[in-house]
Amino acid sequence: MAAKTTRKKKTRSKKKDSKPGFRPLRWLLRKLFWAGAIAMGLMVLAVVIYAGLNPPTTHTMWSEERRLGAVDQHWVDVDEVAPVMLRSVVAAEDANFCTHWGFDMGAIRAAIADGGARGGSTISQQVVKNVYFWQERSYIRKAMEGVMTPIVEAVWTKRRILEVYLNVAEFDTGVFGIEAAAQHYFGVAPDKLSARQAALLAAVLPSPKKRSASRPSSFVSKRARVIQDGAATIKRDGRAKCFE
Repeated sequence: MAAKTTRKKKTRSKKKDSKPGFRPLRWLLRKLFWAGAIAMGLMVLAVVIYAGLNPPTTHTMWSEERRLGAVDQHWVDVDEVAPVMLRSVVAAEDANFCTHWGFDMGAIRAAIADGGARGGSTISQQVVKNVYFWQERSYIRKAMEGVMTPIVEAVWTKRRILEVYLNVAEFDTGVFGIEAAAQHYFGVAPDKLSARQAALLAAVLPSPKKRSASRPSSFVSKRARVIQDGAATIKRDGRAKCFE
């Protein structure tokens, strides 16, 4: 009996000794998994919050306010913006806005083929960048933007995306949002904008500090005519249905 007991004790001892020790790689992977899950949860929460709550400010507004002392921005509901303004900004910045899920692969391929001379970002991507991140280019920002854009597309309506975009976009130095821009350039409320005025405002968006809607250069004036025609086209062919 004593011999059997000794063998059992030795067997138990071997079992205890055979337990795996600390594995740094497995520990690191587990930590990375949970960090990623928490980050994803925070991103989803941030998107859900702003689906109904208007962003109080953005990094660009904050930095410009520090630099200039003040900025001009007043939130306006999308129902108080002339529909032609929505069509104009889509025609100018993202003609396939209603058909993509956040990324316009055709525009991205065209931008790559063009050597990066033109941007391939959709309005959805620009909203994510403006609302949640910063303007300076970096791989970290682009990666986070790439994750958040489909979430915004899944949670927000297309009309909400345009509403936020038009309220945070910069139209001149220190002038943010369509309400401030309409008053600044034309002295009218955003729901009173004409097709020409809306096209001029959309024409300055890629470079608001260098372009003017009230004193347009020949380039801006020509671009505005193209945008005005494009806005009429997307209304006729149904590419404005998702936000009107």
